[in-house]
Amino acid sequence: MTINLTDPAFYVDPHDEYRRLRDEAPVWWDETARVWAVSRHADVMAVSRDPQTFCNGKGVLLTDRERGVAAGQSVLYLDPPEHQQHRKLVNPGFHPHRLVELEPRVRELARQIVDGLPEGEPFDFVEDVAVPLPLLVIADLLGIPGDDRDSFQKWSDLLIEAATEFTEENMSAALELFQYFGAVIEERRGQPGTDMISVLINGEVDGERLTEAELLGFCMTLLVAGNETTRNLLSGGTRALAEHPDQLAALVADLDHLPAAVDELLRWVTPVMTFARTATRDAVIGDQAVAEGDYVLLLYASANRDERAFGDTAGALDLRRSPNPHVGFGFGEHFCLGAGLARMEARVLFDELLRRFPGIELAGEADRLPSVLMNGLQRLPVVLSR
Repeated sequence: MTINLTDPAFYVDPHDEYRRLRDEAPVWWDETARVWAVSRHADVMAVSRDPQTFCNGKGVLLTDRERGVAAGQSVLYLDPPEHQQHRKLVNPGFHPHRLVELEPRVRELARQIVDGLPEGEPFDFVEDVAVPLPLLVIADLLGIPGDDRDSFQKWSDLLIEAATEFTEENMSAALELFQYFGAVIEERRGQPGTDMISVLINGEVDGERLTEAELLGFCMTLLVAGNETTRNLLSGGTRALAEHPDQLAALVADLDHLPAAVDELLRWVTPVMTFARTATRDAVIGDQAVAEGDYVLLLYASANRDERAFGDTAGALDLRRSPNPHVGFGFGEHFCLGAGLARMEARVLFDELLRRFPGIELAGEADRLPSVLMNGLQRLPVVLSR
């Protein structure tokens, strides 16, 4: 295999190699990355539903082994039972009833964005649409003032960059963001509101409040996960619609199918391409033995094109696909906390966009984010038409 899982260039168009992995070596050892690559849907699901054997506590990113991690840095690094206890604190903020309450605000923001888009002229969909909507929504949830939101975008982007390679710039950004959230937490202790940060400050796990480190970790995770994943769904989904005009036309003709379409775009794009686990004991994945301490990389983007799970049309975009057991939000204990919010944002944005502009065409080459974690676009030139 000519695969290097630590090279962002591999993820630009990996699907032929993913197919080879699924067919020939579904659990494959990458000597360069020192990691087992798990490519089949069933195996990704099996590892994800067994946190006792495959833990998060020793890292979930390829770079985590270099820097080391601590549970307090993020809920992503927590294992049961602590993980469930901590998630209970933020679950109310993402409850379906809460999302229903949020939807009018999300629709208002989406309309404002769509109102400002040009007709018949090229523009960058990432900068003008995919970036601002999720950033505004998550900032609202966290109670962040509007003047600080440009800094949020910069910090969030640099933290995603750090998942692929550490630099002085992205390490400095992490420190700046910690300092920013530290000041916000201190302010909310004295003047709590209804925002998510205030909820976390006053929440308890087994009768104890979150530590400062745990509060900071939650804030960082909510910002990055709530912003970057939805951004990549919106931009990658729009690119997919432009590249499949027959599917776009069928969707425009019946926007009642938007919920199914959003799930298919999640499968097709897979915004978060990989997450890792560590074997806590000798185990078997599929037919492959792995040893205690081995790092295991779940290839979500490969699992989402697995013919064994999605049939002969696994490699085709089908906006009415049903059932659709994709793992675009992960699976098991660490299923994405904000999955409902991301789905709602995408559904609302595409509803507003396609009612106004049913025609979407690419106006140049898309620039892909160089990443081993996020399937993201830095630039997507498009032209909209009525």
